[in-house]
Amino acid sequence: MSEEKPRRKHIPAPQDKKVYVEQMFTAIAPTYDLLNRVLSFGRDKRWRRQAAQYCQADTGLVLDVATGTGKMASILAKRPGVRQVVGLDFTTAMLVRAKASLAKQKRNSTIDLIQGDAQNLPFPDAIFDSVTITFALRNVTDITKTFAEMTRVVRPSGRVISLELTRPRQGLFQNLYYFYMQHIAPLLGGLISRKREAYKYLPDSVMAFPTPQDIKAIMESVGLEGVVIQSLLGGAVTIQMGTKA
Repeated sequence: MSEEKPRRKHIPAPQDKKVYVEQMFTAIAPTYDLLNRVLSFGRDKRWRRQAAQYCQADTGLVLDVATGTGKMASILAKRPGVRQVVGLDFTTAMLVRAKASLAKQKRNSTIDLIQGDAQNLPFPDAIFDSVTITFALRNVTDITKTFAEMTRVVRPSGRVISLELTRPRQGLFQNLYYFYMQHIAPLLGGLISRKREAYKYLPDSVMAFPTPQDIKAIMESVGLEGVVIQSLLGGAVTIQMGTKA
């Protein structure tokens, strides 16, 4: 059985993607966390924790790119050796939600939230022990440039970690997954968020996303070594970690 050809109907042109994504996340910010839990059957927190296990913090400073509502930043802040987490996102509405969420957890002292672009990180070279990006790599305009920037700001022997939705391996689960993503997820997302277009973009962005092996090649091309690929849920979610040479 050959893999289904990626669907791209709801993916904007590269020159329009940044504005599209920012407007989309602004619109869905109020229901973003709830829908993550619903659409992942409550597994999204576990996946973040599994990705965070790859984090190292020799000097205690880590960066979470495209932090959204700060869920990954909060998990990273609890990791051994971490003394400061910087959470970066370019959508104001998501940062507002993150600030409110983290204030309830009393984690304002260990997590700094700043606005910025994943493809042009506002940091000097080689200052972070680890850099993460969670469920956001599909949304950037240039994956290679994003990894290049993440690699630039991580110190030598530091780690770059990606957690992303991916296409599962061939078989019955693949067919079930495609049906769920193309029909059930947009329906549920639209009903809860009232922004159905955003949840039509979701399956299209997954179908169009490069394979884990392709992502591994991109990571290696920007100077990351020993790239690890960890498949979760039959390949529907993938963690990838590389170490800066």
